[in-house]
Amino acid sequence: MAPVLGLAAKAVLLVLAPVLLAVALYSPKDFSPAAVPPNYSFGADVYAPRHDARVLASSERIGEGRLPGPEDLAYDAAGGWLYTGCADGWIRRVSVPGGEVEDWVYTGGRPLGVVLAGDGGLVVADADKGLLKVSPEKTVELLTDEAEGLKFALTDGVDVAADGTIYFTDASYKNDLAHFMKDVLEARPHGRLMSFDPSTRKTVVLVRDLYFANGVAIAPDQGSLIYCETVVRKCERYHIRGDKAGMVTRFIGSLPGYPDNIRYDGEGRYWIALSAGRTLEWDVLMRWPFVRKLVYMVDTYVVSVPQNLRYAGAMSVTLDGEPVTMYTDRGLAHATGWLKVGDYLYYGSLASSYISRIDLTKSSIEA
Repeated sequence: MAPVLGLAAKAVLLVLAPVLLAVALYSPKDFSPAAVPPNYSFGADVYAPRHDARVLASSERIGEGRLPGPEDLAYDAAGGWLYTGCADGWIRRVSVPGGEVEDWVYTGGRPLGVVLAGDGGLVVADADKGLLKVSPEKTVELLTDEAEGLKFALTDGVDVAADGTIYFTDASYKNDLAHFMKDVLEARPHGRLMSFDPSTRKTVVLVRDLYFANGVAIAPDQGSLIYCETVVRKCERYHIRGDKAGMVTRFIGSLPGYPDNIRYDGEGRYWIALSAGRTLEWDVLMRWPFVRKLVYMVDTYVVSVPQNLRYAGAMSVTLDGEPVTMYTDRGLAHATGWLKVGDYLYYGSLASSYISRIDLTKSSIEA
C-alpha cells in the first residue's frame, strides 16, 4: 500500500507543479496581492468577557422577504422608523416595533451606510453613486463623488456630527462593491476617510491609505470619531479637535473578526459589526500573498471559490475601546450593521432578506 500511496503523491505533485509554477509566473491584470502590514495581528484576539455564541437561536426575523441585503441601520425615534439600504437600490423603512416594511426611496445604486440628518432626512453612503442626501420629501441629491480628483469606487460608512459635518469612508478607490473581495485579497490600502461640509460643499481627505475603510461613528463628545478597517481587523480613532486634532490613535485592534459598520448606542457603548469571524482559512490567506493570488486566479478563471465566511456577529465596547459583550454564530455571515433601539438589538446582513432582532431583556449576557 505504501508504494501505491507514494506513486499517487508523486502523480499529484507532477500535476500541481506546473499549475503552481504558472501561478507564480503569471501576473493577473490589475491584481497584485501584498503582504499585510507588520502590525497585523496573527496572535490572540481581544476577548469580550460575556459572549453569546448562538445568537441566531434568540433572533427574531423582521420583514422577511422584503429586505434584500439590509446593510446598515438608522433609527428615527420621532417617527418610529428603522431605515436600511437594500441590494436592489431601495432604501426601505421598517416600523418599530410593528415590523411593517415600506419602500421609501430608490437611489438607483447600492445604498450602504445610512444616518439621520438634522432636518429629518437621510444621509446615504451609496457604493455606486457616492455620498447622497435624501430630503424628508424624498428628493435624492448627490453631495460628492470624488476627492482630490479621485472618484469614489465604494462609498461605504457614514455619520453626521452635531455641527452638520458629514464624515464618511470610501472603502476603495480601486474596486467597486461587485469586486470587494478582490480588494480584500489584494490587501492594499485603497481606502480613505473623508469629511463633507454642507455649507461649503467641500470634500476633504482626512486619512489616506486605509485597508478597506468601513464604518464611521462620531464620539458623543464630538471631539473624535471611530472608523473601521476591515482587512486589518481594527478600528482607529481620528481626532477632530483638541491637542490631537488631525491625529489618528489606537482604539481597538486584534478583533476576533472583520469589522464593518460601527454605531454608538447613546448609552456608553459602540457596537462594532463583525462581517465574518477570524478563522484558520483566513489566517492562511492573510499570511501568504501567493495563496491569495492562487485563490483569486481560480475564482476568476476556473470556478467560484467559496468564501467560507462564518462566525459573524458584533462586539460592544466602551468609549475607550474595552470589550463588553459579543454576539456571534457559526451560521451567521455578512452581519454588517448592528443598532440598539430601546431593549432590542437590531442587525442586518448582506446574506439575508430581513432584519433580525434580539430582545436584550432576555439576553443571558446583558447585565
